[in-house]
Parts: sequence; structure tokens; C-alpha cells
Amino acid sequence: MLAQFIQQQRNKHDFSQEYMASALGISRPTYMQIELGGRDITVTEAHKLAEIFGMTLENFLAFNNQKDPKIILEKEKKAPKADMEVRVTRKNLEKFKQVLLYILEKVGSKPNVGETVLNKLLYFIDFDYFEKFEENLMGATYIKNHHGPTPVELKTVVERMKKNGEIEEVKSKYFTHEQKKYLPLKRANLSLLTGQEIEHIDEVLARLSDKNANEISEYSHRDVPWLSRKSGEALSYESVFYRDEKYSVRNYDDAL
Repeated sequence: MLAQFIQQQRNKHDFSQEYMASALGISRPTYMQIELGGRDITVTEAHKLAEIFGMTLENFLAFNNQKDPKIILEKEKKAPKADMEVRVTRKNLEKFKQVLLYILEKVGSKPNVGETVLNKLLYFIDFDYFEKFEENLMGATYIKNHHGPTPVELKTVVERMKKNGEIEEVKSKYFTHEQKKYLPLKRANLSLLTGQEIEHIDEVLARLSDKNANEISEYSHRDVPWLSRKSGEALSYESVFYRDEKYSVRNYDDAL
């Protein structure tokens, strides 16, 4: 259990409960509840505990080979709207197809951009846009799996596009790894995307499209939407408002 692991690490480093509580900014009774398993930890507390114990967040969360310790999202001042919890995710599969074609036009020929990288680019395009503008770009549903966020709509859209002669699936090797790639056979219909959306997509591609599958998967594993869900669960768009400074793409000082 996570509670036992935290207690073991505290004893290993000879830290007192008072010290741990102070470092986390909580009372000693509250900290004791963590070690007793009576209180879940927040994302911020997980980051702080990993730092206190001198380990990476990934190693802390993967203690004893446990893949999905329970982490909860704490309320932060930067949540932009009081009605955020009732916002409806709006899917737009036609826009999803055009964004996919646009990505393939721009970076699909890069040797590192196989299906795994493509999944993560779509994820960051969708979730970063939601954080910036509080509205959906594509609104796809992303599932937490071992390799990171995966859009459930991708398989259906890809099969339809292959059938219609819009993309081609090819098998290749990236170093020693087998890779599935998609190449565009037609251009994206940019009339379905706004200038703001195209600019946003270009920014994400410039920032992330040079990462290989392992790098971008590991990067996605440290993002709050992935951390705050169990394997197989759908990721929450609203959780982007709880990202730390390494992943947040919005200037909240200007938003307040």
C-alpha cells in the first residue's frame, strides 16, 4: 500500500512525522491519516513526497511495481470558472479527422512519428487547447493505458480514412522497433479549423513532435490528467486546470 511505502521511506530517512507534516504544509494528525491509509494524497503532495525522499515522481508512483496508486486532485486557485464541473465535452469527429490529416502533413514523415507518438500529439493538442481556451478543439475521449493517453476514436477514424483513400498505413522500423505509420493521401480541409486552432496545433507540434515514442509516453505519464486516473479510465479534461508549472500552457495571472 502507498501508506506503508510512505511510512517505510520516512523511517528509512529518519524523518519525524512532525517534519513530514511541516514539509507538506499540513497538520501532524492529517499526515498521520496518510500513513494510516485514511487519507489520499494530492498531486502536489505526491510531487513533494517524491522530492523529500530523493526520487523521481515516476519511481514514487511506481513503488513496489504498483502502477496506479490513488492520487486525488486538490482544489487550486487557478480553476478559471465556477461552472467548470458541469461543462460538456463536445466531440467533433470531422475536425478530429482534419487535425489528424494536418498532423500527418506536417510531421507524419518524421521517422520517430509512429502511432504511439501520434496518439500523444493528439492528446496534447486536445488537452492543451482546453486549458488555454476552456473549450474543446476535437473533444475526443482519451483512455489511460500503459503507453499513455490514447484516443478511443482513432481506430474507427483511421479505418474509415483508409477505406476512403485518405491515408495509407505503412509498417516500418525505427531503430530496432517495429512501427506503424500513417501517411496522408489528401490535404486537410483547413476551412474547418480556425486560425487560433491551427496556431495552437503548430505550437504543440513544434514542442513535441521530435520526441520518440518512449520520450513522449514518459512525458505524458507525468501530466495530471494521466496521473489522476486508473488504468482504463477516461481522462478528465477539467483536470488540466490542476497541472503544475512544467505542463501548464496557460498564463493564469492574465486569466484572473
